[in-house]
Amino acid sequence: MAVRSPVSTHVLPGDPPVEVLLRRNARAKRFSLRVSRSDGRVSLSLPTWAPEAEALAFLREREPWVREHLGRSPGILAARIGAEIPICGVPRAIVAGTGRAARFVDGVVQVPEGPREGPRIKALLSAMARERLSAAVAVHAGAIGKRYGKITLRDPRSRWGSCSSNGDLMFSWRLIMAPPAVLDYVAAHEVAHLVEMNHSARFWGLCKQLCPTTDQHRRWMRANGADLLAWRFDAPAQE
Repeated sequence: MAVRSPVSTHVLPGDPPVEVLLRRNARAKRFSLRVSRSDGRVSLSLPTWAPEAEALAFLREREPWVREHLGRSPGILAARIGAEIPICGVPRAIVAGTGRAARFVDGVVQVPEGPREGPRIKALLSAMARERLSAAVAVHAGAIGKRYGKITLRDPRSRWGSCSSNGDLMFSWRLIMAPPAVLDYVAAHEVAHLVEMNHSARFWGLCKQLCPTTDQHRRWMRANGADLLAWRFDAPAQE
């Protein structure tokens, strides 16, 4: 008996064609279709026992839904000279600069020309994010008298921060692109988890004690988070 591959691809014909990733999941009980808001990737999860023909029929029935959501995707934005990238919620021009590293000078991102423009801009934003997040965490942790562990910056696609059981904090460095008050809210959110490792009413009460405008910033992240995730900082592939 042939073994089904857990992952395969299918292309929906049309203008434009849409590539769909098919994933078999032993825990799935039904078909589940998803369009990523950050990069427009389309995936369809299906139970291991489900015939692929049924999955494709399900996909074709929902093609209008897929194309509608793709139309809302912000698309991929390249961090390169000539673009404008948000820093602290304000669009900043990226211009050619000198030296070996990207710098933020007089409200402008200066980066040496070449294939490393994206990674150098990412390094700059990561350093800025670490400085601001570290300061925000210190303030909020001090306000509730809690100690915290190490602070790590990563680039997750499904969360903006996390708090481990031993008090280590993780944040997305992309928060530096959000308005300062939003970054501060995420720091307060994770610090609140040092007391409440859940999302109970007591947790949200503490979160709002640290950041009274919590609800406002949560709405901002839901509405604009995909725009931050749409930016790409990879070096172009070498031919």
